Amino acid sequence: MIKVSIIIPCYNEEETIAKTLAGLCGQTFPVKNMEVIIADGFSTDQTRAEIAGFSRSHPEILVIVVDNPRRTIPSGLNIALRQATGQYIIRMDAHSVPSDDYVTRCVADLESNLGTNVGGLWKILPGSSSWIARSIARAAATPLGVGDAGYRLGAASGPVDTVPFGAFRRSELLALGGYDENLLANEDYELNTRIRQNGGTVWLDAQIQCAYYARSSVKALAIQYWRYGFWKAQMVRRYPRSLRWRQALPPVFVAGLVALMLLAPFHWIFTSLLTAALGFYMVVLLFAGIVLALRSSDLPFIIGIPVAIATMHVCWGSGFITGCIIPKTAKLKTK
Repeated sequence: MIKVSIIIPCYNEEETIAKTLAGLCGQTFPVKNMEVIIADGFSTDQTRAEIAGFSRSHPEILVIVVDNPRRTIPSGLNIALRQATGQYIIRMDAHSVPSDDYVTRCVADLESNLGTNVGGLWKILPGSSSWIARSIARAAATPLGVGDAGYRLGAASGPVDTVPFGAFRRSELLALGGYDENLLANEDYELNTRIRQNGGTVWLDAQIQCAYYARSSVKALAIQYWRYGFWKAQMVRRYPRSLRWRQALPPVFVAGLVALMLLAPFHWIFTSLLTAALGFYMVVLLFAGIVLALRSSDLPFIIGIPVAIATMHVCWGSGFITGCIIPKTAKLKTK
């Protein structure tokens, strides 16, 4: 009997999908009671070949591939959810690797009624061996980069606003209507907001852990965080109280810089304020880069950490501001 369905949205993940599947195949939870449903958005690389090859060499785990014509994350999750037969649903990404007791702990927490959605901590790994990829991964796990996002910073177990991915009872997730397909990012946070508004609990278990491969280039990081900011703004239109202080700071910072740049030609005081703001910001980032470089014995962090954090802040902030101006639309396709 299938007890757990793992649902995975996927597009062009040839480098990591086999690692994800291997992590699921190596679970302490009985593999015979699991199914893996991958909603693929018609990948153009070797993703499907990698999945087929893994299935041939690991027949003990049931892996099902379904098409995701809209090629968005929430649509893929809903397609996979409709195909699922398990009592419990565990959402994963195709560039993540769960710890070997991930499924066991998720099911135990759900059966103990700790939360409507339970999840754990991320261990963020670099997407490649390059110095900038290492810097991006490290920056994505620092308070200066991500504020108080507990699941990135090793928070203690307890109720939280959101968790990465998540595990649910299938009946409850279907009753909630699944994932909102009008949001092309922040779909997890939006679902968790609905859970909490309906009286449910989002529970973080610090013993549930998963490795997550971060973006490997500044360009990919910039696109990712702009999307995060844009779609967070769309969500805030619907749930104004969902905005947290860590999310408000980047758009305020970006808006302040833009205002000072526009005003600078008209009075020296604005030029001075702009110079002071940028100077202070650069000093803080450089200090963080030096500290992390010394702690990690990775000297490129001195430059890489400031570049990565500045990219995250500016792109998230500008994306959020753009999202506040442009109405919600699912026509902005992102992959």
